[in-house]
Amino acid sequence: MEATGTDDVDKLKTKFISAWNNMKYSWVLKTKTYFSRNSPVLLLGKCYHFKYEDENKMLPAISSCAIEDCVISGNVEEFRKDFISRIWLTYREEFPQIEGSALTTDCGWGCTLRTGQMLLAQGLILHFLGRAWTWPDALNIENSDSESWTSHTVKKFTASFEASLSGESELKTPSISLKKTIGKYSDDHEMRNEIYHRKIVSWFGDSPLALFGLHQLIEYGKKAGKKAGDWYGPAVVAHILRKAVEEARHPDLQGITIYVAQDCTVYNSDVIDKQCASMASDNPDNKAVIILVPVRLGGERTNVDYLEFVKGILSLEYCVGIIGGKPKQSYYFAGFQDDSLIYMDPHYCQSFVDVSIKDFPLETFHCPSPKKMSFRKMDPSCTIGFYCQNVQDFERASEEITKMLKVSSKEKYPLFTFVNGHSRDYDFTSTTTNEEDLFLEDEKKRLKRFSAEEFVLL
Repeated sequence: MEATGTDDVDKLKTKFISAWNNMKYSWVLKTKTYFSRNSPVLLLGKCYHFKYEDENKMLPAISSCAIEDCVISGNVEEFRKDFISRIWLTYREEFPQIEGSALTTDCGWGCTLRTGQMLLAQGLILHFLGRAWTWPDALNIENSDSESWTSHTVKKFTASFEASLSGESELKTPSISLKKTIGKYSDDHEMRNEIYHRKIVSWFGDSPLALFGLHQLIEYGKKAGKKAGDWYGPAVVAHILRKAVEEARHPDLQGITIYVAQDCTVYNSDVIDKQCASMASDNPDNKAVIILVPVRLGGERTNVDYLEFVKGILSLEYCVGIIGGKPKQSYYFAGFQDDSLIYMDPHYCQSFVDVSIKDFPLETFHCPSPKKMSFRKMDPSCTIGFYCQNVQDFERASEEITKMLKVSSKEKYPLFTFVNGHSRDYDFTSTTTNEEDLFLEDEKKRLKRFSAEEFVLL
């Protein structure tokens, strides 16, 4: 096949690489994640204990998760339900083309944007549903058979490249099946929760109109010199999320805002100003705020001295998780057991779901299996997030986290700080400064270092 013109060559190249990434990230390995029965498991401030009960009793199925081949009881089911209820955003394919590119998938480059979406989604769940909320159908999803996935993926590998040449795509990602559909709601409260559950998921849909969808996030990233296919670091994504929430005009979102810490410093008065900014007359309460703090947990490698602080943050119920990962791969960290972090992985390519249709399927937005990773493997660059419902919550949170920072800091300076006053009072950054210019130098260095790696389409 002979392409005519540079544009045709670039489009063909993009389709070829997209097809390769779609195949690469659709290959699902059902590896087991082992949990100890002797240590508590923390998930976004909730603590679970997996107790030994009966040697002869079989372990309840936990999808691809196993508990050290031992027999357990206690809060296993509660943990499963809680974990699966978190919103899972992954690579997608076959979505509407991203403006200014030929891309219809984010496979291979969009993982940090996806982990940022997951963090924001958890903040919105706390805001609208509360930490105690769980999805009633969480325990009804299960993975498809691994053998059928393997055969499907082999066929998909061949079909992807054929489709890339013809410009057609009829491929479907192996899906997670829902054992039963939602029945009638037991009460008005449950109905209200499910309405907000669906509404939150729809805000992250892969279409140009979705408020926090990939298409919109990429548009906001352009002001920072980013484009579709580029590598996005945790600090850059924090500012993109801030902009997306600020620009959202949905009436339900007027009571929440995002603050991004500057140079590892949270300026208390700047946060409070955001929370008290021009509320609607029928809503006299303070705005809720999601605080995002881009930090670095060491030099080239993560410093294990920060482990206890990271555990402390993930032990808070108002924690909304951490945008982090390991080198070249971004994960959404939501909990821990011992010295291992529990995370959701966006590196799984699923088919586009049209969230504009009534009763769109929810199951592919919920992860059936937790994963674990040693803290020592964590990349030092990350963004920590927590949610405060009002000014009083923020004041309590800042006091609590400050104590935690002092205890965890073995050196003179903590990982980040809360200071009184506005940023302008310290002659560092005026509140009128364009916040798109506040990205950490660390992020710029990492972008240069990984510019030829798998995050970027060449």
